[in-house]
Amino acid sequence: MKEAADISVQGASATDAMSDRLQALLEAANQPPVTTAQHALFASYLHLILRWNARMNLTAIRSEEGILSRHFVESIVCARAIPNNVKSLLDFGSGAGFPGVPIAICRPEIAVTLAESQGKKAAFLQEVARSLGLSAAVYHGRAEGIGSQFDCVVLRAVDSMEAAVATAAGLVSRKGVLALMTTEGGFPGLRAAAGPGFTWGERVGTAGSESLFLALGRQSNFPARGGHER
Repeated sequence: MKEAADISVQGASATDAMSDRLQALLEAANQPPVTTAQHALFASYLHLILRWNARMNLTAIRSEEGILSRHFVESIVCARAIPNNVKSLLDFGSGAGFPGVPIAICRPEIAVTLAESQGKKAAFLQEVARSLGLSAAVYHGRAEGIGSQFDCVVLRAVDSMEAAVATAAGLVSRKGVLALMTTEGGFPGLRAAAGPGFTWGERVGTAGSESLFLALGRQSNFPARGGHER
């Protein structure tokens, strides 16, 4: 019984240390803290990433500090920048769940779908959703085959990003938002790939990387019935 209690105390201490570090990183990024309940979910998520990453290539960033400062902080900033009227969101090429899982944690009012074509990563996402008790759905397959549109489609570090953006643009619902985590050099090509139907607003710095920002494009040009805009 004492050994089990010691393990429990060690686990609690590790969770507290992670929570303190995440809080410090958010504070340094001029971001409000996450709630106590969200801290617990992020701690569980980090544990799953570290455990699964030991036997498969979930993410090239393998250190706890790197995951917290890059993946978690960047994704939390993204979650908070998603417009309040978004009710459904697709994380296109979710990989290890960034930014879709943090969005599901921070914005539980949004119905999040995590689309991932690689079987092992899709299995990881299903385990995350189950273990954390998230309502996020996991779509195992290429996102273009999903057969639905969403209020917001978000992309971050997807292979063949310009081609992915061209596909993702068609999955954005009428007057919806295309959210791209990109760099100054990469943005013009992605904006062109999205097509002329999006109006791009203010860029949001992601804090985890000085060069990375979130660009939000609102679908603005769409044909109404009869071929006229309204």
